[in-house]
Amino acid sequence: MPSLGRLHLITDTRPGRDPLGVLRAALPVARAELVVQVRVEDDATDREAYELARQVVALCRPYGASCLVNDRLHVALAVDAAGGHVGADDLPVGAARRVLGAGAVLGATAREPVAAAEAVAAGASYLGVGPCHATTTKTGLPDPIGLEGVRAVAAAVAVPVIAIGGVTAAAVPALRAAGAYGVAVVGALSQAGDPARAAAELLGALAC
Repeated sequence: MPSLGRLHLITDTRPGRDPLGVLRAALPVARAELVVQVRVEDDATDREAYELARQVVALCRPYGASCLVNDRLHVALAVDAAGGHVGADDLPVGAARRVLGAGAVLGATAREPVAAAEAVAAGASYLGVGPCHATTTKTGLPDPIGLEGVRAVAAAVAVPVIAIGGVTAAAVPALRAAGAYGVAVVGALSQAGDPARAAAELLGALAC
């Protein structure tokens, strides 16, 4: 399995956003520490998801960055992505592992220790844990689990824990102290006036 970067960028495909532009700015700064998770809106077609993922894979390759595809695992296979990520309402982790194969990166979403341990036992190679803080990027999310929630999950598993939800550079040190291996962001980069600088600040905080 490829090594896992500490900064995960989830593509923001809401109207008015420029996910590829943000990625082009972040890649020269983050390089192999960047994992790009291609996530599209629910009403996006498979062709649209494929075209975005194909471009992301091509942009990531020269920098050694990894591309994962959220939910649509057939798209991950079609573009030769490093793997995929499944949420609570997507394919079960065990089924997703069978689809992607033993060598792929497979992320799963978890909020508490029991579900986290079950996901790892079923084949998850890392866990997206949260939301750790309140966020407006995605609607319909459960209440934030806070630092204690992140700490509880991190203590229960031996795979990397990636904290997600309202993450800023200022929040990273406390998340790392709680056991997070890395962080996943959407708005912290997609809404930044200078995504390259924002990526550098996040990476600096992750390195501490």
